[in-house]
Amino acid sequence: MESAAFHVLVVDDDPELCELVHLLLNRIGVKTTSAYTATTAAKILKADLLPDLMILDLMLPDVDGLAFLTQLRARTKFDNLPVLVLSATVDPDLIKQALDAGADRYLTKPYLANNLVSAVQDLARSGRRIRS
Repeated sequence: MESAAFHVLVVDDDPELCELVHLLLNRIGVKTTSAYTATTAAKILKADLLPDLMILDLMLPDVDGLAFLTQLRARTKFDNLPVLVLSATVDPDLIKQALDAGADRYLTKPYLANNLVSAVQDLARSGRRIRS
């Protein structure tokens, strides 16, 4: 990773998963912040300094992750925020819905560490490609 300042917001209700993602990404110089609910993530996203990338689970305890993603994409403030969905859901229809709602990538749990790191590095390099 070119910049140690690259910051990822991990939104997942599993603290162990958040810690594993933190350890993986920390190795490549990425800073992470964890939010265990969509409500906490929304508070973090209200800050002036946005993360460079968000990793989002679809199954959250307070708000459906797909609904949270849809709300996020409805605001122009988040147009350039890449979102990587990391979810145990393997239903092709739900994967399509997530991508249509504005997810830039979709990885399933359990995930391969190299796949997650590669996806984060790719999104760090390329940023968000807005589909028309």
